Amino acid sequence: MKLHLLVDNPKSWIVPYVLRLQQELIAKGHAVTYVSDQKHITEGDCAFFLGCEHIVKQETLDKNTHNLVIHESALPAGKGWSPLTWQILAGENAIPVTLFEAQASVDSGDIYAQTILQFEGHELNEELKHAQGEATMRLVHMFVDMYPNISPTAQQGTESFYEKRTPKDSELDINKTIQEQFNLLRVVDNERYPAYFMHMGKKYILRITKEDI
Repeated sequence: MKLHLLVDNPKSWIVPYVLRLQQELIAKGHAVTYVSDQKHITEGDCAFFLGCEHIVKQETLDKNTHNLVIHESALPAGKGWSPLTWQILAGENAIPVTLFEAQASVDSGDIYAQTILQFEGHELNEELKHAQGEATMRLVHMFVDMYPNISPTAQQGTESFYEKRTPKDSELDINKTIQEQFNLLRVVDNERYPAYFMHMGKKYILRITKEDI
């Protein structure tokens, strides 16, 4: 098969997983191109949009027989931005990861496969992302290995949407306990969007790590 793996942000955390995925698929005999811009996608069998921060144009979708996206929610619930983060913040530890067909309407295509990320409640951002990256690889391998003997199902249920997160969402409330805000500390990125709090007109940055005892 001729495959494309797209991550349109070269600084994305998922890049190392996609590059490893590329090598594994090549080892299986597939022609696999890693691309960082939609304009570099050419005609082929499948294009996997694994880190796509921009809306995909219809002319891009038309170039491949299938266009696949992976999203960390039980679609149609949880469409939109940062679904894994929002669910961890809500106290969820069983997070669905869905492989579906991309369409012009965001997060609305038919579903091919789904897996569950099971957490224990102590994992920090790096561990959460690692599990997400590994799940992404598994779903892509599953689709490619089963193709063309894999059939989609239409999304069913009530849709909901998550908003895009901003640095402001990493702010801690000094009037709440650490326990009350622990899930927020789990999802912050120590470098790109660290936890912080405001006090006496000053901004204080917190970085969190975990040590096994």
